[in-house]
Amino acid sequence: MSHSAGGHAVMRVDAHQHFWRLAAREGAWPPPELAPIYRDFCPDDLAGLLQQSGVAATVLVQSMPNEEDTRFMLDLADRHSFIAGVVGWVDLKAPDAPGRIAAMAAHPKLCGLRPMLQDLDDGWIDDPALAPSVEAMLRHGLRFDALVLPRHLQPLLAFARRYPALPIVIDHVAKPVMHGAPDAQWLNDMDRLAAEPQVECKLSGMVTEAGPGWTVAQLAPYAHHVLHTFGPQRVMWGSDWPVLRLAADYAAWLAASEALLAGLDAGQREAVFGLNALRFYGIAQAGDA
Repeated sequence: MSHSAGGHAVMRVDAHQHFWRLAAREGAWPPPELAPIYRDFCPDDLAGLLQQSGVAATVLVQSMPNEEDTRFMLDLADRHSFIAGVVGWVDLKAPDAPGRIAAMAAHPKLCGLRPMLQDLDDGWIDDPALAPSVEAMLRHGLRFDALVLPRHLQPLLAFARRYPALPIVIDHVAKPVMHGAPDAQWLNDMDRLAAEPQVECKLSGMVTEAGPGWTVAQLAPYAHHVLHTFGPQRVMWGSDWPVLRLAADYAAWLAASEALLAGLDAGQREAVFGLNALRFYGIAQAGDA
């Protein structure tokens, strides 16, 4: 891959963002009281922010547990070259899941699948019934996004150990409570997951969890633990836009991320800000721009 033709030529990739239309969500999240994100968000809303931030490509991630949402995202990816990959949704425990996965994977920009584990009980993921779907994902070269809360990390570890060939990425550093020092259980569970070589982690979603008035110093112990335990080669940066708007704008989160990564060398920062996402999701020519 020829993404690094020089210090500033390396492609920046946002490994985690969303688009949605409220009309398609039928009373689902977000609720009206979350005013900054209670409206439609489409590629034209993000394109200018990406340009200002030097971000050349994104990974568009599902936000509804239905296949219509995935088809909507794939259609956007067909029309907007900056969408380099799509992480969709299939009911992984449906009897016909392998066929559904195969049909979705026929689209060249589908690069992963994501069940909404944060809304499911802890044990959903630690279930041998997922084997046919995992086999289909492996057959079609798909990755697994783990939208988890800290309580899901131990079942996720059992899942990761059961399927060591499946590339897994933990979204939003598993959404720990970020008030004060990191919880010992989160630290330990993240260490154990990082010991599985196919598990990676997204540096994303942090300011929303930290809440209004967040500071870089508040985020730092969490970011530093993830960078230390997974290593800079298995951490990828994402904005979680537009959910990000609940706590920051795009430029503010990017600036905070640059501060959090300031201790890394230039090559490590390039990895976190883009190269890792390209590798993990198998994106060869991100954006074709």
